[in-house]
Amino acid sequence: MPGQVLAIDIGGTNVKVRVEGDPEKRSFPSGPTLTPQQMVEGVVAIASSWTFDRISIGLPAPIVKNQPARDPANLGPGWMDFDYDDGFSAKVKLVNDAAMQAVGSYDGGRMLFLGLGTGLGSCLIVQHVIVPTELAHMPFKKGRSFEQFVGVKALKKHGKRQWTRDVHEVIEVLSGALIPDYVVIGGGNAARLKSLPENCRLGSNANAFVGGFRLWTPEWAASIPVYDH
Repeated sequence: MPGQVLAIDIGGTNVKVRVEGDPEKRSFPSGPTLTPQQMVEGVVAIASSWTFDRISIGLPAPIVKNQPARDPANLGPGWMDFDYDDGFSAKVKLVNDAAMQAVGSYDGGRMLFLGLGTGLGSCLIVQHVIVPTELAHMPFKKGRSFEQFVGVKALKKHGKRQWTRDVHEVIEVLSGALIPDYVVIGGGNAARLKSLPENCRLGSNANAFVGGFRLWTPEWAASIPVYDH
Protein backbone atom coordinates (compact mmCIF):
# COMPACT_ATOMS: atom_id res chain seq x y z
CA MET A 1 0.00 0.00 0.00
CA PRO A 2 1.42 3.44 -0.89
CA GLY A 3 2.84 5.58 1.90
CA GLN A 4 2.37 9.27 2.57
CA VAL A 5 2.70 12.14 0.08
CA LEU A 6 5.11 15.02 0.65
CA ALA A 7 3.86 18.33 -0.80
CA ILE A 8 6.42 21.01 -1.66
CA ASP A 9 5.32 24.58 -2.41
CA ILE A 10 8.19 26.55 -3.96
CA GLY A 11 7.95 30.32 -3.89
CA GLY A 12 10.33 33.17 -4.58
CA THR A 13 10.89 33.74 -0.84
CA ASN A 14 10.48 30.33 0.81
CA VAL A 15 10.20 26.61 0.10
CA LYS A 16 7.36 25.22 2.24
CA VAL A 17 6.67 21.53 2.86
CA ARG A 18 4.06 19.36 4.54
CA VAL A 19 3.57 15.63 4.71
CA GLU A 20 0.15 14.03 4.39
CA GLY A 21 -1.53 13.44 7.73
CA ASP A 22 0.59 15.97 9.67
CA PRO A 23 -0.56 19.61 10.05
CA GLU A 24 2.98 20.89 10.69
CA LYS A 25 4.46 23.09 7.96
CA ARG A 26 8.22 23.40 7.61
CA SER A 27 10.15 25.83 5.42
CA PHE A 28 13.50 27.29 4.44
CA PRO A 29 14.46 30.37 2.38
CA SER A 30 14.54 30.17 -1.44
CA GLY A 31 15.52 33.30 -3.41
CA PRO A 32 16.99 34.21 -6.81
CA THR A 33 20.00 31.86 -6.59
CA LEU A 34 18.16 28.69 -5.51
CA THR A 35 18.92 25.71 -7.78
CA PRO A 36 16.87 22.50 -7.91
CA GLN A 37 19.69 20.56 -6.28
CA GLN A 38 19.76 23.03 -3.39
CA MET A 39 15.98 22.71 -3.15
CA VAL A 40 16.24 18.92 -2.91
CA GLU A 41 18.96 19.11 -0.27
CA GLY A 42 16.97 21.64 1.76
CA VAL A 43 13.78 19.57 1.62
CA VAL A 44 15.57 16.34 2.54
CA ALA A 45 17.14 18.09 5.53
CA ILE A 46 13.93 19.51 7.02
CA ALA A 47 11.77 16.47 6.15
CA SER A 48 14.15 13.85 7.53
CA SER A 49 11.81 12.85 10.38
CA TRP A 50 8.88 12.24 8.04
CA THR A 51 8.11 9.07 6.08
CA PHE A 52 6.88 9.45 2.50
CA ASP A 53 7.27 7.70 -0.85
CA ARG A 54 5.59 10.12 -3.29
CA ILE A 55 6.14 13.83 -3.82
CA SER A 56 4.16 16.71 -5.33
CA ILE A 57 5.97 19.92 -6.24
CA GLY A 58 4.34 23.26 -7.05
CA LEU A 59 6.81 25.38 -9.02
CA PRO A 60 6.29 28.96 -10.33
CA ALA A 61 6.88 28.02 -13.97
CA PRO A 62 4.90 26.47 -16.84
CA ILE A 63 5.06 22.67 -16.64
CA VAL A 64 4.83 20.31 -19.64
CA LYS A 65 4.87 16.53 -19.13
CA ASN A 66 6.23 16.81 -15.60
CA GLN A 67 9.13 19.12 -16.50
CA PRO A 68 9.43 22.92 -16.38
CA ALA A 69 9.13 24.51 -19.83
CA ARG A 70 11.37 27.32 -18.60
CA ASP A 71 13.25 28.24 -15.45
CA PRO A 72 11.26 30.12 -12.79
CA ALA A 73 11.78 33.88 -13.02
CA ASN A 74 12.55 34.38 -9.32
CA LEU A 75 14.82 31.37 -8.69
CA GLY A 76 18.23 30.17 -9.85
CA PRO A 77 19.07 28.18 -13.02
CA GLY A 78 18.84 24.51 -13.92
CA TRP A 79 15.18 23.66 -13.29
CA MET A 80 14.30 22.63 -16.85
CA ASP A 81 16.67 19.66 -17.15
CA PHE A 82 16.80 18.47 -13.56
CA ASP A 83 15.77 14.85 -12.81
CA TYR A 84 13.40 15.27 -9.87
CA ASP A 85 12.66 11.54 -9.44
CA ASP A 86 16.37 10.80 -9.23
CA GLY A 87 17.06 13.79 -6.98
CA PHE A 88 14.55 12.62 -4.37
CA SER A 89 14.83 8.87 -5.08
CA ALA A 90 11.03 8.87 -5.28
CA LYS A 91 8.24 9.43 -7.79
CA VAL A 92 7.53 13.13 -8.25
CA LYS A 93 4.57 14.96 -9.77
CA LEU A 94 5.52 18.46 -10.85
CA VAL A 95 2.85 21.11 -11.48
CA ASN A 96 2.64 24.88 -11.70
CA ASP A 97 2.27 26.39 -8.22
CA ALA A 98 -1.06 28.02 -9.11
CA ALA A 99 -2.34 24.67 -10.42
CA MET A 100 -1.42 22.92 -7.17
CA GLN A 101 -3.30 25.52 -5.11
CA ALA A 102 -6.18 25.31 -7.59
CA VAL A 103 -6.48 21.54 -7.12
CA GLY A 104 -6.62 22.08 -3.36
CA SER A 105 -9.36 24.71 -3.80
CA TYR A 106 -11.52 22.69 -6.19
CA ASP A 107 -15.16 21.90 -5.30
CA GLY A 108 -16.33 20.38 -8.57
CA GLY A 109 -17.64 21.71 -11.86
CA ARG A 110 -15.73 24.31 -13.86
CA MET A 111 -13.45 26.44 -11.67
CA LEU A 112 -11.14 29.32 -12.56
CA PHE A 113 -8.32 29.91 -10.09
CA LEU A 114 -6.47 33.23 -10.03
CA GLY A 115 -3.47 33.73 -7.75
CA LEU A 116 -2.71 37.31 -6.74
CA GLY A 117 0.93 37.33 -5.67
CA THR A 118 4.11 38.75 -7.13
CA GLY A 119 2.43 38.31 -10.50
CA LEU A 120 -0.77 36.56 -11.59
CA GLY A 121 -1.11 32.79 -11.42
CA SER A 122 -3.96 31.05 -13.18
CA CYS A 123 -5.48 27.64 -13.75
CA LEU A 124 -8.77 26.28 -15.08
CA ILE A 125 -10.14 22.97 -13.78
CA VAL A 126 -13.02 21.23 -15.56
CA GLN A 127 -14.43 18.05 -14.00
CA HIS A 128 -11.10 17.19 -12.31
CA VAL A 129 -9.14 17.88 -15.50
CA ILE A 130 -6.41 20.48 -14.95
CA VAL A 131 -6.10 23.00 -17.78
CA PRO A 132 -2.92 25.00 -17.09
CA THR A 133 -3.08 28.57 -18.33
CA GLU A 134 -0.48 31.32 -18.71
CA LEU A 135 -2.76 34.35 -18.71
CA ALA A 136 -0.49 36.74 -16.81
CA HIS A 137 1.49 38.03 -19.79
CA MET A 138 -1.36 38.22 -22.28
CA PRO A 139 -2.23 41.77 -23.40
CA PHE A 140 -5.07 43.38 -21.44
CA LYS A 141 -5.29 47.10 -22.26
CA LYS A 142 -3.14 50.20 -22.79
CA GLY A 143 -0.39 47.98 -24.18
CA ARG A 144 0.02 46.25 -20.83
CA SER A 145 -0.59 42.70 -19.65
CA PHE A 146 -3.02 41.36 -17.04
CA GLU A 147 -0.14 40.96 -14.61
CA GLN A 148 0.88 44.59 -14.99
CA PHE A 149 -2.52 45.61 -13.65
CA VAL A 150 -2.93 43.15 -10.76
CA GLY A 151 0.59 42.10 -9.74
CA VAL A 152 2.34 43.37 -6.63
CA LYS A 153 4.13 46.14 -8.57
CA ALA A 154 0.77 47.54 -9.69
CA LEU A 155 -0.51 47.43 -6.11
CA LYS A 156 2.50 49.43 -4.88
CA LYS A 157 2.42 51.88 -7.78
CA HIS A 158 -1.29 52.63 -8.05
CA GLY A 159 -2.51 51.99 -4.50
CA LYS A 160 -5.03 49.58 -3.08
CA ARG A 161 -8.18 51.32 -4.36
CA GLN A 162 -7.15 51.39 -8.02
CA TRP A 163 -5.61 47.91 -7.76
CA THR A 164 -8.88 46.55 -6.37
CA ARG A 165 -10.84 48.07 -9.27
CA ASP A 166 -8.40 46.53 -11.74
CA VAL A 167 -8.63 43.13 -10.05
CA HIS A 168 -12.43 43.22 -10.35
CA GLU A 169 -12.17 44.15 -14.03
CA VAL A 170 -9.65 41.40 -14.77
CA ILE A 171 -11.87 38.84 -13.06
CA GLU A 172 -14.85 40.03 -15.12
CA VAL A 173 -12.92 39.81 -18.41
CA LEU A 174 -11.40 36.38 -17.73
CA SER A 175 -14.70 35.00 -16.43
CA GLY A 176 -16.41 36.19 -19.60
CA ALA A 177 -13.82 34.39 -21.70
CA LEU A 178 -13.54 31.10 -19.76
CA ILE A 179 -17.12 30.85 -18.39
CA PRO A 180 -16.36 29.22 -15.02
CA ASP A 181 -19.03 28.07 -12.60
CA TYR A 182 -17.09 29.91 -9.91
CA VAL A 183 -13.79 31.72 -9.36
CA VAL A 184 -11.34 31.16 -6.51
CA ILE A 185 -8.99 34.04 -5.68
CA GLY A 186 -5.79 32.88 -3.98
CA GLY A 187 -2.24 34.10 -3.54
CA GLY A 188 -0.65 36.33 -0.94
CA ASN A 189 -2.54 39.49 -1.90
CA ALA A 190 -6.02 37.97 -2.08
CA ALA A 191 -6.72 38.95 1.52
CA ARG A 192 -6.35 42.64 0.56
CA LEU A 193 -9.67 42.46 -1.29
CA LYS A 194 -12.40 43.74 1.03
CA SER A 195 -15.11 42.79 -1.45
CA LEU A 196 -15.31 40.12 -4.12
CA PRO A 197 -17.13 40.03 -7.43
CA GLU A 198 -20.19 37.83 -7.68
CA ASN A 199 -19.45 34.12 -7.99
CA CYS A 200 -16.01 34.46 -6.36
CA ARG A 201 -14.57 33.21 -3.09
CA LEU A 202 -11.21 33.53 -1.39
CA GLY A 203 -8.80 30.63 -1.43
CA SER A 204 -5.95 29.92 0.97
CA ASN A 205 -2.25 29.34 0.47
CA ALA A 206 -2.67 26.26 2.68
CA ASN A 207 -4.70 24.73 -0.16
CA ALA A 208 -1.44 24.24 -2.07
CA PHE A 209 -0.62 21.37 0.28
CA VAL A 210 -4.13 19.94 -0.04
CA GLY A 211 -3.66 20.06 -3.80
CA GLY A 212 -0.32 18.30 -3.54
CA PHE A 213 -1.91 15.45 -1.59
CA ARG A 214 -4.89 15.23 -3.96
CA LEU A 215 -2.69 14.86 -7.06
CA TRP A 216 -2.01 11.24 -6.10
CA THR A 217 -5.68 10.29 -5.58
CA PRO A 218 -7.55 8.32 -8.28
CA GLU A 219 -9.76 11.23 -9.43
CA TRP A 220 -6.72 13.33 -10.33
CA ALA A 221 -4.44 10.57 -11.65
CA ALA A 222 -5.40 10.99 -15.31
CA SER A 223 -4.88 14.75 -15.22
CA ILE A 224 -1.34 14.56 -13.79
CA PRO A 225 0.07 11.15 -14.74
CA VAL A 226 3.43 9.75 -13.63
CA TYR A 227 6.00 10.00 -16.41
CA ASP A 228 9.11 7.87 -16.86
CA HIS A 229 12.04 9.96 -18.12
